Amino acid sequence: MLEKSQQGGLSPDESLVDELVARGRNAQSDFERNATQERYDQAALAAAWALMEPSRNQELATMAVETTGLGNVEDKIIKNHRKTLGVLRDIRHSRTCGVISDDPTTGITEIARPLGVIGAVVPSTNPVATPTNNVINGLKCGNAIILSPSPKGAAVCEKLIGYMHAEFDKVGVDRDLVQMIPSPVSKDKAQRLMEAADLLVVTGSQNNVHRAYSSGTPAIGVGAGNVTVIIDETADLKDAAEKITASKTFDNSTSCSSENALVVVDEVFDSFVAELQEAGGRLLEGSEGEKLKEALFGGGQLNRAMLAQDIDKVIDASGVDVSDPSGARFLLVEGKGVGPEYPESGEKLSLVSTLYRARDFEHAKNLAAELFAHVGAGHSVGLHSSVNDRALELGRELPTCRVIVNQAHCFATGGSFDNGMPFSLSMGCGSWGGNSIDQNFNHKHLMNITKVVRTIPTSEPNLDDIFGDYWKRAGQ
Repeated sequence: MLEKSQQGGLSPDESLVDELVARGRNAQSDFERNATQERYDQAALAAAWALMEPSRNQELATMAVETTGLGNVEDKIIKNHRKTLGVLRDIRHSRTCGVISDDPTTGITEIARPLGVIGAVVPSTNPVATPTNNVINGLKCGNAIILSPSPKGAAVCEKLIGYMHAEFDKVGVDRDLVQMIPSPVSKDKAQRLMEAADLLVVTGSQNNVHRAYSSGTPAIGVGAGNVTVIIDETADLKDAAEKITASKTFDNSTSCSSENALVVVDEVFDSFVAELQEAGGRLLEGSEGEKLKEALFGGGQLNRAMLAQDIDKVIDASGVDVSDPSGARFLLVEGKGVGPEYPESGEKLSLVSTLYRARDFEHAKNLAAELFAHVGAGHSVGLHSSVNDRALELGRELPTCRVIVNQAHCFATGGSFDNGMPFSLSMGCGSWGGNSIDQNFNHKHLMNITKVVRTIPTSEPNLDDIFGDYWKRAGQ
């Protein structure tokens, strides 16, 4: 791969990052020079087993919660296992090395080529699953990868890479193919990585995404989540309540795909609230609801003492009175409106959802559009309904890249073993979310395709073939 030019007068932090990139570039060049599909696959499997080995998964999940203070250990173990297994399923039969297609009809042969050194910025919410996902996808396509963890996630990321390197040693993979910015992690180091890498993959804060896009390096960023789920009058209310509860509470709502707003059609509103109550949702009305909002949003930003915390900590931090607290799994507040003056209408990253009452499906759709216009455009919308055409209606009319139908949203959006979405922890939001991709980030985004083009029999239409129908309507 071509090296980027070096600037003089670098700071120690910038020089350190440049050294990492140089080592990664050397390792990647050797990886590509001696490339076989088996070699790429073995490297990806080694990185995956570094996490999936049960005792290591347990250790890393525990460490992630202890160091970041976010999520819960049991769910992180499940997430680490299922997300990694799902990515391995997705890439298992993909050709990413050498000739991947040869079409005599078009005369085009396609050759997969690595991108080079990938810089990956990963969030504190998923400090183990996300970097593993990135590394597997990167190695599958012959790349080196350098991780830039969040400060809180740096220690567990370092531990993860140590296990990866131990697995690499077993199968002869160069350790320099996977590195991380060493602690203390800083914006200056992350910025230098953004400038020096060949491609950036950025998951997490929108500030990081915007910095990546302005770094001068091609970047794949993902948009903000603020998932809205519509429950219409034809929905299976019990099933919807159980799935929403399971999704919303998973890993204490660290996922960008957790349900932030529930928009319920008036005809079934009371019945659905009753089903939510049964499933563990607790609607706080009146002064208790206002107390919860003040605790979560007071001071103009989310209360970190409530972010991705267990439900008992959320209740204690807000000081609210909850009915049957022992059975509570998450809390709901009434949505009074949408926009900056209604903070409950944004993303919450906590065991709190906002409940809106809609007159009918048309009104529910309009509310979802308002919520997208505020935060989360392009990400995804959920629908619990028995009317198939309504999902297509949402897909045609809302600024969303995904319509998740009758599923637990956070399990379905990033890929599931019972749907066809690629497994991923990074969801592109298209032009609506200011992103370069509208898909779940996956290995296909981490390779170049070289086309060998040969001649084929001439296929040139005449003007009548092209314009005939148009001329009949409009004249020549």
